[in-house]
Amino acid sequence: MKYISTRGGSPIKTFTDILLEGLAPDGGLYLPMTYPRVTPDELSAWRHVSYADLAFAVIGKFIDDIPPRDLQTLIAATYSTECFASHEITPVTTLEPGLHLLHLSNGPTLAFKDIAMQLLGNLFTYALAKTGDEINILGATSGDTGSAAEYAMRGKAGVRVFMLSPQERMSPFQRAQMYSLTDRNIFNIAIDGTFDDCQDLVKAVSHDDDFKQTHRIGTINSINWARLLAQVVYYFRGYLALTRHNDEQVSFAVPSGNFGNICAGHIARCMGLPIKRLVVATNENDVLHEFFRHGVYRPRRSAETYTTSSPSMDISRASNFERFVFDLTEREPTIVRQLWSSLENGGAFDLSGTHHFQRVEQFGFVSGKSTHTNRLDTIRHAWNRYSIEIDPHTADGLKVALDYREIDVRMICLETAQPAKFEATIEQALGRKPVRPKGFAGIENQPQRFTVMPADVAHVKSFINAHIAHASGSVHA
Repeated sequence: MKYISTRGGSPIKTFTDILLEGLAPDGGLYLPMTYPRVTPDELSAWRHVSYADLAFAVIGKFIDDIPPRDLQTLIAATYSTECFASHEITPVTTLEPGLHLLHLSNGPTLAFKDIAMQLLGNLFTYALAKTGDEINILGATSGDTGSAAEYAMRGKAGVRVFMLSPQERMSPFQRAQMYSLTDRNIFNIAIDGTFDDCQDLVKAVSHDDDFKQTHRIGTINSINWARLLAQVVYYFRGYLALTRHNDEQVSFAVPSGNFGNICAGHIARCMGLPIKRLVVATNENDVLHEFFRHGVYRPRRSAETYTTSSPSMDISRASNFERFVFDLTEREPTIVRQLWSSLENGGAFDLSGTHHFQRVEQFGFVSGKSTHTNRLDTIRHAWNRYSIEIDPHTADGLKVALDYREIDVRMICLETAQPAKFEATIEQALGRKPVRPKGFAGIENQPQRFTVMPADVAHVKSFINAHIAHASGSVHA
């Protein structure tokens, strides 16, 4: 299995080559040269296996440079009841016939990011132990990625985490999860700006190849292929849990900000999973909805990005979207380079009049938008009708899912976080606070440790350099 860049200017690499990388050297994102296909016999055989065994079967199709026994051990250690509080890992709740929730928030930070991040932490440790190297992880978070990464990497030998987050744009619970960690290898940086500013800073550092190589910079954002790969598994799990025969189709509704979660569904569909529709659900930051409706991709500036009650989706430049556009344009890197060049300096691109945009339907994508009022109404609806609490991001997904339901096709909504992480919105919707999971009482009252910084790449580089030098006792160039 070999990997290529969406922009066509980087060498072909193996999985372990790209494991610790983020952006390819040409600025693109890595994808396999071809998507492996799943046979009907394999799909049937997977219906009765554990989540860990399913993960090994799916992920193993993309990795041929880690010995199978080692990979199976890493995956088994990751997807355990001890880590995910459920032997099913991603259990399913049926709300009513044909409408379901796939629960992805049973991990240590109560968000779907744990499913990929816990595996990524174990893969990093494995790879670094083989070489004796260290890695400095630079990431950006809109709320859940940061805590999931830090909990996965805390205390791990040879790993430091520098996490950028938008100052005062996460929920108090999300901030507390990250900023209260005292592990010496965790560094939280609150950026005066939006998540898009944080993400741009990560990309700017990644584009500086000298700095990246000298400081051994890696990334855990969803631009990291290994993280996206881990998410492909739960699409198979959801399908297998709710169907009996391989000729049945399902649809998935996915709250979408950075396009990583639903991009994993796109990959599962390309592998042959019988997915009819992939429903993109955005909040008021509806850049993706605009594209899937009109064919125009127009990322917003930071000043145009709304602060909403589903803050993890307050994103106006979706990094993983490039992977889908690469497939949409028939894997032509020249086109991708041209399109992303047009995005520089606040630009846009328009595929509406092209045959490429006509292929969106072939890939099963549709989209919808949810507002604050919709979120509150959907949270109330879920409680009053189904006796289940959902977080505001899941509410965005459920609202749009209801718009696209079909009588003969099961609709599976991806539950992305637990309600306790967004207490104020739940209280506004239901008139009471959500129940706190055990171990999280009073987390906001714990001392918090973070550094406030302007959205300036020189400041970020200086901070990384200083703390690596302090830890190693030497100054890097």
